[in-house]
Parts: sequence; structure tokens; C-alpha cells
Amino acid sequence: MTNPVLSGRTALVTGASSGLGVDFARELAGLGCNLVLVARREDLLTQVQAELQQRGVKVTTVTLDLGSADAPQALYDLLRQQQITVDVLVNNAGFGVFGRELDIPWERTRQMLQLNMVTLTHLTRLFARDMVKRGFGYIMQIASTGAYQPTPTYAAYSATKAYVLSFGEALNYELRGSGVSCTVISPGVTATEFLKVSGQKPTWYHRMTMMTSPEVARAGVRKMLARRSSAVIGLMNWLAAFSVRFTPRPLAAAIGYQLMKNE
Repeated sequence: MTNPVLSGRTALVTGASSGLGVDFARELAGLGCNLVLVARREDLLTQVQAELQQRGVKVTTVTLDLGSADAPQALYDLLRQQQITVDVLVNNAGFGVFGRELDIPWERTRQMLQLNMVTLTHLTRLFARDMVKRGFGYIMQIASTGAYQPTPTYAAYSATKAYVLSFGEALNYELRGSGVSCTVISPGVTATEFLKVSGQKPTWYHRMTMMTSPEVARAGVRKMLARRSSAVIGLMNWLAAFSVRFTPRPLAAAIGYQLMKNE
């Protein structure tokens, strides 16, 4: 069912070749949004484009490695040249790296920091300014339940998501009265390629709490349209994030380690 607020608008979704990115695109297409899909894997983007065009929306694909420092500006300039107005920005691109921080190659950690924080911030600044000028827009940032506590074996990853949460909530406050909002959603374990990319085997905790990608995307879009500042997706995830408020930080780190460690 199309949404009168979004029908005919254009949404930009990053990391849109698999997992949550594809399901965010599906949700938005179902609401009548035209789409700009950005990812590195051209073959997968083409498949997603073919699927979503059958829903009667326009789908533009951009094959681009958003991990490079000049990628956000290049993407922004390309869409301006094509006269594509972005009304919804879904900053979904990102990845995690599992392991003891000192054992992870620096280049891999650096790439993660670049994509999860710097690229996200740059894209937000570029497109949010135009949204504010038009007086309309939605921004969705994808954090994680890891944003709420220190997580050994995901030390840098969780830190990037804590940044995303803090940045998004603060930006949403700054955008008051502009017609533009920034919503940070924090999923927990989701059935995507995340664990495969991070290099971690599923634990008992993953298997017990894992949500499907479509249900996370559906809930995330709903929170965005409600212009929520932030939301933890899933009741168990919300309870876990809420309980951290009452947990001493050294204990929170120890619990995080026990939940994430591979035997």
C-alpha cells in the first residue's frame, strides 16, 4: 500500500545489494518511493533493480565503493547531475569485524571506521542540507544494540555504532522545526551476511535472539515515518539495551564478551 507522504518521492539506500539494504528498499518501494540503490556489487544491484521495478517505481543504481574518502561527494554530485532529488536517506552501508582488537589488521579496522562513521556523516551532511532547504526529508541511520554497551571482540565496531547513535540523536534535535528528521534504529542480531563478513560463528545468543531482515526493515521504516529520534528494534533487544543503564560498565563489558565469544 502506497503512503501519501512518500509516494512519488525518492529514497537513497546505501549498502543496497543484500540483507537489510534490500529489505529497506522493498519496504520503501511498497510505499511508492522511487529508489536510488548504492552498493559495490553491480550484479546484485541489477537483480534488485529488476525486482523492484516490477512494483511500478523508478529504480536507479549506482555501483560505488562508499568506503573511499571521496565517494560521498562523488555520489552527491552524480545525483545532482542527473537531477535526482533525495527525500529519504537510509545510511545502511557498514560492516563489523570480529576478534580481539590488537589481532585485527589495522587496514580492516580503518576501512570500517571510514564507512561506518565518516562516510555516514558526510552523506548525511550533503543530503540533509538540501532537505532542509526544501523543508522536507527523512534520514535513517543504522546503529546496533552494540551502541549501548562496550563489546569486547567487537570493540571498534560497537564504538562506531555508539557514534552513530549519539550523532543521529543530536542531529535530530538540531533539525527541529525544519521538516526534516533523523531516526537512528538499533537492531540486534539479524539474519544477514553480517556474521559471515565479520568472521564470527553464530553463538547461542545469536540463535536465540536473531530477527529476520524483513521484520527489522519494516519496523525501522515505521519508526522513521513516526519521526522517532531513536529506537531499539525487537522487544528482547530493547530490554537488553535498557538493562545496560543499570549495569556498571565493567560488568557490561564482561557480559558483552560472554555473549559474543566463540568457544
